[in-house]
Amino acid sequence: MSKLPTTNVEVPQGLDVATLASGCYWCTEAIYQDLKGVEQVISGFSGGHVIDPSYEEVCTGTTGHAECTQIFFDPKVISFQELLEIFWSTHDPTTLNRQGGDVGPQYRSAIFYHNTEQKQQAEYLKQSVEESGAFDQPIVTEITEFTNFYPAGDYHQNYFKLNGTQPYCQMVVRPKVEKFKKIFAEKLR
Repeated sequence: MSKLPTTNVEVPQGLDVATLASGCYWCTEAIYQDLKGVEQVISGFSGGHVIDPSYEEVCTGTTGHAECTQIFFDPKVISFQELLEIFWSTHDPTTLNRQGGDVGPQYRSAIFYHNTEQKQQAEYLKQSVEESGAFDQPIVTEITEFTNFYPAGDYHQNYFKLNGTQPYCQMVVRPKVEKFKKIFAEKLR
């Protein structure tokens, strides 16, 4: 299998970028959007072997991509480590290729690091969470070098904010967001 070309990530001056997969990107996007220091969250796909896949292709589970979010943040306000602490607290990193009722490799837990420092922090925090006993099962989160990101279609961007009354949002996204807001209230705008 040939490796995909690396996609460029244009990071505005003064910001940094994180690419995280923790199940459905509608949930992940809704969690990170309202954090102090987060300037933009884009839902999309990373980690696969198909160039610019469609949502429908990724849903087949055959593209190798994970649903993920690309988070542009101000490291003077919120650190990569803080983003990862939220990451570990807002999904189940012990279930392989699934989050709740969403099943398939596109829903896997993954950190696509952009540099050596992010890799080291991700590995350190993964080990720390593992050793803390916070989870009964081993953590299966993949820590992989970032190579590509393909934004999902416009319909998938800002999904929870624009479609919060939809049944999936009410039953799946809203409970995660409410739990997140209780735990991390001091980090919200």
